[in-house]
Amino acid sequence: MFNKVLVANRGEIAVRVMRACDELGVQTVAVYSEADRDAGHVQYADEAYNIGPARAADSYLDHDAVITAGNQAGADAIHPGYGFLAENATFAAAVESTDMTWIGPSSDAMAQLGEKTKARSLMQSADVPAVPGTTDPVESVSEVESIAAEYGYPVAIKAEGGGGGRGLQVVHESDDIESQLETAQREGEAYFDNDSVYVEKYLHEPRHIEVQIIADHHGNVRHLGERDCSLQRRHQKVIEEAPSPALSPGLRDEIGEAARRGVQAASYTNAGTVEFLVEDGEFYFMEVNTRIQVEHTVTEAITGIDIVQWQLRVAAGESLSFEQSDVTTDGHAIEYRINAERPDADFTPTTGTLTTYDPPGGIGVRVDDAVRQGDSIGGDYDSMIAKVIVSANNRTECLARSERALAEFDIDGIETIIPFHQLMLTDERFCNGEHTTNYLDHKLDPERIERAVERRGDSMSDDPSSDDGDSDDAVERAFTVEVNNKRFDVTLTEETSPEIPLPELESDMLETASIDSNSRSTRSRPDEALPDTEEDAAAASTSAGDGEEVSADMQGTILSVEVTEDETIEAGDVVCVLEAMKMENDITCERGGTVSQVCVSEGDSVDTGDPIVVLEWVIHDTSLTRFMS
Repeated sequence: MFNKVLVANRGEIAVRVMRACDELGVQTVAVYSEADRDAGHVQYADEAYNIGPARAADSYLDHDAVITAGNQAGADAIHPGYGFLAENATFAAAVESTDMTWIGPSSDAMAQLGEKTKARSLMQSADVPAVPGTTDPVESVSEVESIAAEYGYPVAIKAEGGGGGRGLQVVHESDDIESQLETAQREGEAYFDNDSVYVEKYLHEPRHIEVQIIADHHGNVRHLGERDCSLQRRHQKVIEEAPSPALSPGLRDEIGEAARRGVQAASYTNAGTVEFLVEDGEFYFMEVNTRIQVEHTVTEAITGIDIVQWQLRVAAGESLSFEQSDVTTDGHAIEYRINAERPDADFTPTTGTLTTYDPPGGIGVRVDDAVRQGDSIGGDYDSMIAKVIVSANNRTECLARSERALAEFDIDGIETIIPFHQLMLTDERFCNGEHTTNYLDHKLDPERIERAVERRGDSMSDDPSSDDGDSDDAVERAFTVEVNNKRFDVTLTEETSPEIPLPELESDMLETASIDSNSRSTRSRPDEALPDTEEDAAAASTSAGDGEEVSADMQGTILSVEVTEDETIEAGDVVCVLEAMKMENDITCERGGTVSQVCVSEGDSVDTGDPIVVLEWVIHDTSLTRFMS
């Protein structure tokens, strides 16, 4: 077994891997960006190294920085978690060229299965049925049109290196092909450094079923049963469960054996997931995820097998100690992703500070997280901040236990999708296990989600406020110092005067603080009255300082700018596409006007409130103008 493992990831999955290492007696090394100095995975690790440049999101993608940190720490191996570099065959090969061990499938197997067209060809050769479509990348609109002509609309354009819904665009008519093809290629390049795409028939009402596998270096391959991941928004999973409530025993056995057959043909080792779509009693191969997955927890809950520990054991050369016949399932488990998103606003990512964070507990309730009360949640990374995994003797008991667990989860300071999860526990189609992948996006009434958010808010407002109690004269302060990029934590005691309590001191400081009179004005309210006269417009323009802008409502990266200076646009038009927390978000204007200034370019990073464009509004065809968003 290894002595020290570097975890090339962040958040709850980094802590999950570190816990597995602890139980095996293995020391852990964390890496972190500038935005993650005080993150939970940094606090948990035995050692931590700063690899963060100015743009925090890129830090975990820096091959050289991660490998340098591993060498500096004296690590024996690198575990990539999921996301970031977990499915990057180039990075895996770079680790393999060092003295460190790559904890995952070989770079060759990753290259073979990570590119979807290669994986489709391999699976078909192993007699695993695949969704009808191309086995080679497509580059032109005409190629997509030919597939649609053969199989009919809709068709799906997918990035070869895609996953988690990224790089997937559904085309319903020919007029949409060009824009959807460009979007899929752009997302593939941005998220997976690969702009190649392929096309396949889009199934109308499928279930999303995946099979967990583990394979060692001695020719042993086992599957650990299936998971049902059909409840998705924008092709990203929100609730997963095991086993699937929709499979017959015969179909379950067929899918499990097909997964084993496919990965054996690829000479695959370590953990992985073979994903299928199931419709009308038939199953079709979709892709292989060459890594651990977010939802591995539900498989662990019903099999009792620690998948992450087996990743470590297999990478260290151990043989699987159990036969396929030894793998049994007991009960039912459901995972709820606790995302920092507004479910009543199309699951838009949110940011803020966790003023209250008190997760649930009790029998059958597991919480995987890496945040604590007082932590700030920014927009640099994925929106998931925790996972609640509930297990019980059967699905009915699991749903009942889930109601209790989600009601116990006390979280404030940031909006989450907990109200949506609570709604699903009252939803007839979900409770009966009859939902498909398009249920959330196309079937569920959005007003039901809005009412669920309101109910959650009402119930939480009834809780009594906590008493902060008296403060001590001596206050401990934690500081962090770095020596040669290695992190060290230092605790100092600060003596305060009892005559001047800290809250009063802070208030005095705020009262005497000066305000910058040239600071940018805030975005106008949608119901703000418009000027009736030229004089009113002039006064409004004068009071607005530099003018009002269409601004970013979240941190993220500009993927594309859709307007140019001097262009006239209408209310609701998209001015740019902003990527935040792995999702594309259209930034629109609330009122029309003429674009007087474009403040961003493609690839720029923006913070909440940063200006995107400035619009000039012309009154009665006069030269008097007012800036409006």
